[in-house]
Amino acid sequence: MPLVLFDADCGFCTSSARAMTRPWLGADAEARSFQSQDLAALGLTVDKCAESLHVLADGDVFTGGAAIARVLRAGRWPWPILGTLLTLPGLRWIVERAYRAVARNRQRLPGGTDSCEMPRD
Repeated sequence: MPLVLFDADCGFCTSSARAMTRPWLGADAEARSFQSQDLAALGLTVDKCAESLHVLADGDVFTGGAAIARVLRAGRWPWPILGTLLTLPGLRWIVERAYRAVARNRQRLPGGTDSCEMPRD
């Protein structure tokens, strides 16, 4: 079962993590805040987890758009098909750009607050 590590300080991220197990997606995954985990034991850092969604599954670590695709692949039909499509070359590039745009603007999205804003480079 995939382990989804989300930012509990962000309302948008918390709402999104809860949504993945709701009936419409029904992902067979477990969502936990990265703040509640021993990240060093998982080979991760706070900085990396704060900058993008992480999913640990099948001995691999998926981040950003690839993490979203992995969660979709754990969902009920037809979501696994979409999750697989999102990993195809060309689409994967678009998915990563879209993920970055959402992540940079998550404080403006439903459930988002000022605490969701990511530091600008």
